[in-house]
Amino acid sequence: MIKKIIHLLLVTMLASAAMAQDVSVRSDHPDEYTVVKGDTLWDISGRFLEKPWQWPSIWQANPQIENPHLIYPGDRISLVYIDGRPRLLVNGNKKTVRMSPEARVLPREPIAPIEWDAIKNFVINARILMPEDISDLPYVVANESNRHLATHTDLTYVRGIDGRVGEEYAIVRLRHIYYDDNGVMKRGLKPPYPTHLKKGLEYPDNVWNATMSWRKKNPEVLGYEFWDVAVGRLVKTGNPATLKIQGGRAPVKPGDLILPLDSHQYPDQMMPHAMNPVPEGLEVVALTQTTYGSGHYQIIAINGGFNQGVEPGHVFSAFRPGKTVRDEVKYPKGSWEDHKTWNGDKVTLPDQYSAHVLVFRVFDEVSYAMIMDGDRPVREHDWLKHPDETL
Repeated sequence: MIKKIIHLLLVTMLASAAMAQDVSVRSDHPDEYTVVKGDTLWDISGRFLEKPWQWPSIWQANPQIENPHLIYPGDRISLVYIDGRPRLLVNGNKKTVRMSPEARVLPREPIAPIEWDAIKNFVINARILMPEDISDLPYVVANESNRHLATHTDLTYVRGIDGRVGEEYAIVRLRHIYYDDNGVMKRGLKPPYPTHLKKGLEYPDNVWNATMSWRKKNPEVLGYEFWDVAVGRLVKTGNPATLKIQGGRAPVKPGDLILPLDSHQYPDQMMPHAMNPVPEGLEVVALTQTTYGSGHYQIIAINGGFNQGVEPGHVFSAFRPGKTVRDEVKYPKGSWEDHKTWNGDKVTLPDQYSAHVLVFRVFDEVSYAMIMDGDRPVREHDWLKHPDETL
């Protein structure tokens, strides 16, 4: 069901708004491409367009095929010109696959907009909460037989939960903290110990100082990144109440928090589009799967969310800020000019384009995005600009 939700509906983009975009067609595009299993809409568009994110502007569905807003393996995509303007057209392949003499038809799955396996953990398991959202959350105080870890079918004991027997809850664990370090959003590691057990869930006042700049301790928290580790079913009320673990990604530990099951659904109407204008100061906050540089299909966090106008489907160009360097041609080191005439003159080099990134999950102050294509790895503090900018 979840996988089905992510399939992008290809809504026909009519006329005036679509044509306002300057679409760049690849000189080496094929006349026709047959969709195969494993393709994504972004990758298919990249075969025809210089800027794959522009495909909604020139998409034209064929009204003669059943459900023209979905693309399936076996469909044929072609680039045609209508009234002198480029259009991507789908010609449906209506052949069925015979599974037996009884004529069973193999159902076809529509292709996804982007690689689902790369983002599914961030769609299903990750969530970012604000400080006011976690002040009184229930928490795991102990596990059955006083075990440090509890897994499927084990019992775990929770303080502060108010529910009915049979209800299911998400058991979550703090992973990172987003905080304001003198006007710059940064992401720190989780506390090395369950501070809420000792301080009464006072996370905002007990952020681990070792993750902070020496310039500002106990900074303003901009968001807590939690990851679902398991699902628990309430089997006995009380304080503590008893949950039976139904399964999950990781064993349950004392200190894990309890939240309602996440009702978030991946937006099936998400279309790649530009944010116009892009607010100043929008940048990459964190690399989620590496520490130095991220590439194709990897996930990044950016310092903008609903409160800054960011929404699912926004595409940005990530730029590495140009370095400020000394002009060693005019003032060679060790020369007379170096010691007698250099007045501190420096030059700032141009920003360098890194890659296009596509936002797929948005919270109040932070969003997750996938790296789609580019010239070089994306790094922390790369600036985000309009997707048309690549120089």
